[in-house]
Amino acid sequence: LVHQDYGIGKYCGLEQIVTNNKKEENIKIEFSGGSFVYVPVDRFERVHKYIGQGNAAPALSSLGSAAWQKQKLQTKKSTDRVVSSLIKLYASRSLPRGFDYSPDSEILSLLVNSFPHKETKDQRLAINDVLNDLKKPHPMDRLLYGDVGFGKTEVALRAIVAVITSGRSCFFLAPTTVLSDQHYITCKNRLGPLGINVELLSRFRTKKEQSSILKNLKEKKIDVLVGTHRLLSEDVYTGGLGLLIVDEEHRFGVKNKEKIKTLKSGVDVLTLTATPIPRTLQQSLVGLKDTSKIETPPKSRLPIKTYVKRFGWSTIEKIIKRELNRGGQVYFVHNDILGLSFYRDRLSSLFPNQMVGVAHSKVGSRELEKTVLAFFKGTVDVLVCTSIIESGLDIPNANTIIINEAQNFGLSQLYQIRGRVGRGNRQAYCYLCIPKDHKLSPTAFERLKSIEFNTSLGSGYTVAMKDLEIRGSGNLFGLEQSGQVARVGLNLYNKILTESVQESQGKQGGKPHLPAVVYDGDAFFEEAYMPLVEDRLYYYQSLSEAGSPSNLLTIKEEVVDRFGSLTPSANNLFVVSEVRLSFSFLFPKKININKNLVSFYFDSLPKKGGASAFAGAVERLSFRSGFKVKTKPEKGGSVSVSFSGASINDSVDISVLFDSLFSKQMSK
Repeated sequence: LVHQDYGIGKYCGLEQIVTNNKKEENIKIEFSGGSFVYVPVDRFERVHKYIGQGNAAPALSSLGSAAWQKQKLQTKKSTDRVVSSLIKLYASRSLPRGFDYSPDSEILSLLVNSFPHKETKDQRLAINDVLNDLKKPHPMDRLLYGDVGFGKTEVALRAIVAVITSGRSCFFLAPTTVLSDQHYITCKNRLGPLGINVELLSRFRTKKEQSSILKNLKEKKIDVLVGTHRLLSEDVYTGGLGLLIVDEEHRFGVKNKEKIKTLKSGVDVLTLTATPIPRTLQQSLVGLKDTSKIETPPKSRLPIKTYVKRFGWSTIEKIIKRELNRGGQVYFVHNDILGLSFYRDRLSSLFPNQMVGVAHSKVGSRELEKTVLAFFKGTVDVLVCTSIIESGLDIPNANTIIINEAQNFGLSQLYQIRGRVGRGNRQAYCYLCIPKDHKLSPTAFERLKSIEFNTSLGSGYTVAMKDLEIRGSGNLFGLEQSGQVARVGLNLYNKILTESVQESQGKQGGKPHLPAVVYDGDAFFEEAYMPLVEDRLYYYQSLSEAGSPSNLLTIKEEVVDRFGSLTPSANNLFVVSEVRLSFSFLFPKKININKNLVSFYFDSLPKKGGASAFAGAVERLSFRSGFKVKTKPEKGGSVSVSFSGASINDSVDISVLFDSLFSKQMSK
């Protein structure tokens, strides 16, 4: 764990501590030298799970040493440099586009009417976001993320029509030939009837065809050019380019990413991803990129039933036979090209009357295209393939996928591959197969458990966050920041980075610290009420990071729904949490709640009016609250305001009244 104030320590579990005849639950953290820190539940927002780079365990910090503060200072300087470079990048993108889009409403209506499904609420919002971006004077840079098959491509198509009918061209960039072929087919089918000329530039095209395409592009005879990294070559004409759509940017290589960055300059950019990956995810989290999220599944879609199985040929035969018997098709994924022929031959012998095809990156362009199109048409029943099908191949009739040696895949990769099935309204199945006698590593076990658990539609974002925890932060913002992340952990790095961004925008870095609330009674989740430590940790963390009373209410409803009516101790915990969130103007340093006394301690008072005016306002407030009030100076220059006769149940109302008082004081 990382404690913002003390450094990196080892999590030692939750521990109940009894002080002054009251119980409270704390996180116990061990630091270097056998020192311990106990963190109460109202300070959980200061503690984060350590997420670093790779699997290496970090060195524990020493309490009382200045080293941790130096590490945070170094990280702050590093994030300032990152933000400075980003400001330059985004400043260049904030320059006027130089022309206005004037979409043809009639052609756009024809595209809308040709959409075979009903738009979901999230789809409509995302479409509006993108079309509104195109109305602005500066270029768009928007990240659109959502689960596989939730309709991101339709949003892209609306943007394409708006751009094309305004006299500009569009590039649709995808990381693999299979995915680019999929997008080409979709664009051709949807945009072709509208008179929009769509072409494909990838290794599926011969050199002669590529030369012809490049010639037509330069002569402005092509409206939409779909392709792989071939689009990034020097011989590709970019004059008149208005919109660049990039699908799954994280799957491109470093050199290609640099070319993409160059190509983005001065044009509108729409980035699509089914699973937010570290760099774009972090950009969205700290507010440096406009984002739209599609999390509402199409009405006909069903969650994919996912199972972890030990590999056995009798099991495989049974799984495939069930899918074929209902007229469906099957993916068999084995991510080792050398072994594919073995599995193809074995499956062909088990199913002699079915067509078994093979697809991988070393297959010749023509042969691969032929196999892919045959699977599209349904003449191939079982496709034995590598992870080449990870993105692409939208085939509603393929609803069973077997992923062999699943322990060797990354979490996001498993999630993407699983998304190849369940594209229609038929129940889909995913089988994660591991060797019979293989002992899973803890990391592989966690991956498989997570993908098996996250079967709900729209869980891609959850998987991406989990993937960050498992495999580390990667390369943030395209800059090498892994050393700084390793020093303080990803979560704290993000907080410090966010502060740097806010400071660059003239805002105060970070949020004011919430007051410490000392309650003279029990305020925690008892083990009898919430048995699992993992659940208690999760909800303590959620309470500490709630941020607003409305979020707190949502958490409360969820807890009651899962565990039943609140016990007195659990209810007190929610009251204490609400008291901490009741202040928006002048924050108390500490709040004490006893059986019949509620006290607030302030380090400073409103600048306008002075202490006497403040005391008078508090005195008048006592009449509104109905409790006796006493204001007195404390040691160190602080001031306390105490309400006698008030209980914990009154503390929220008094805090809200205080917030109202401060708002008036601050506005004078």
